[in-house]
Order: sequence, then C-alpha cells, then structure tokens
Amino acid sequence: MEFVLEEGKRLHEECSTLILPALSIGNVGQLAVDLLVSSTGAERVGYLDDPNVLPCVGNDAYGPVPQGELALPLEAYDSSSNALTLLQQRSPVVKGKMVELAKNLADFAAASGKKHIVLLSGLDFGKWQKVDMSSGLQIYYLSSTNSDGTDDYCKHLGWKRLQDFNPDQKCWKYLTDLAEGTAVREDDLSLEDELEDEDYYPSLPFASLFSFFKARGLKVTCLLCYCSEGDNLPDAYHLAEATCELLSLSPSNFLGSGGGKWLVPFSWKTLYGPPPDLSIF
Repeated sequence: MEFVLEEGKRLHEECSTLILPALSIGNVGQLAVDLLVSSTGAERVGYLDDPNVLPCVGNDAYGPVPQGELALPLEAYDSSSNALTLLQQRSPVVKGKMVELAKNLADFAAASGKKHIVLLSGLDFGKWQKVDMSSGLQIYYLSSTNSDGTDDYCKHLGWKRLQDFNPDQKCWKYLTDLAEGTAVREDDLSLEDELEDEDYYPSLPFASLFSFFKARGLKVTCLLCYCSEGDNLPDAYHLAEATCELLSLSPSNFLGSGGGKWLVPFSWKTLYGPPPDLSIF
C-alpha cells in the first residue's frame, strides 16, 4: 500500500483519530463517512493505492461545481478542527484479499500516528432473531478496551456490546493469530471454509480490520447497526450521530453544519436515481 499526498497538502499530526467504513450490507459505513466528511468540511489530503481494492474513478462526491477532482477508491480526509482523519472506501475488496487489506490499513494507521480507530459498518438484519428491536434503531459496539469486547464508556452511552462475540471462538481466534503473526496449523480454520451461524460476525470485513488494528496496539471501537439493502440513509445518520457521541463531537460546531443540521453530500442527490415518472400512476 502506498499513501500519496495531494500537492501542497499534509497529514495533520493532531488528527489522532481515524474513522473508516468496513464494507457490508447497505454500505451504511460508507454513507456515514460521506456524511461526516461533508459536514465537518474535511479536506482531502491524499489517497491510498492498494492492489487489494478494486480500481474505480468518479466525479467529486462533495462539490456542487466540477473542479476536475476525481473520486478514487481509498481517499483520506483531514478535519484538523475536530482532530479527525476520515478514510473513505468507494470500491469493493478483491475477493479473498480482506486480510491483506486489513494488514496494510493497520500498518498505515500505526505509521501515521493514529491512536483511536473507529470502524463503521452495517450488519445483516436477517440475523435479527436474537436482537431486541422494540426500541427502534440501536447501536452495537465492539471495543479493544477489554478482552471480552466491552467498554464502560460505550455502555454508558446506552449501547450494547455485539452479541455472541467470543475471542476464543475459532474464527475470531484465527483472525487474532493472523494479525499477531502466530503460526497457524494446517488443521486450523481457513476463512475460505464453509461457515456456520456463529462464524457470521468474524467473516465480515470489520472483524479483520478490528483484529489487525488491535494487534498494532491501537484502540479500536466498532460501531455497528442492523440494516437491509435499500434506502439506508436513516441508518447512516444514526451511525454518524453515534460517532459524534463516542468522540464527544457536536454537529452544531461542524464547519458545514448550518446551525446543527447535517450537510448532505452532493453525490446523495442522485444516490437512488431520479424520482419515478408520476404520469405512470
């Protein structure tokens, strides 16, 4: 992985917190990062070139007037006023290369002086059988603070630790061994094996990222919400608001907030295409 700085830009040392999405159902993590980048007025300082992410290119996602700036697969944004670096991922990971990408991103974070990593991701609502949704949208978390994934501050915020997390479970243990460089025996689990229900969470991208960031000695907090494919904008707002709660940020102080309101990214105007032709009704 190579980090390329924009001309005339630099990484701000005070930006010790890194926020990034872990790709999953509904792209909720990516949408939440879009919302945070747009609302904080973060500036793009560079991009990451990694062979484990599929190439893509598109128009500027945030500017209403074309400036000739292209959106790339892995972009880094700094919001120095909020001490944040936000990493946006716009294309999928090459099949079977999630572990390699997680290792590279963890190396980048450690080398650039990051102290706290916040991972944002959606979870399949099809697993809701074990989830109490009576109170509406909920945030679940997983933290590196304690070995069992708990964190007193997250608990204070009213969030629940990701259910069924067990660091000794075979898939979680396998990821930990890979991240820590422990030799894996030939008869140990491979992530390419057929997975059971208990293997769902550790099979997701956030689990690989969590394991590798943690192995680098970084504090890691995963913020997760259950969703389905479709219009996931409410979930993105919910996840972005939870991020602000975690980091004690106030959206009313964001550069682009406009009096406490989130600044909707320009690219969202065409997120789900044009409205239907009303003449068909």
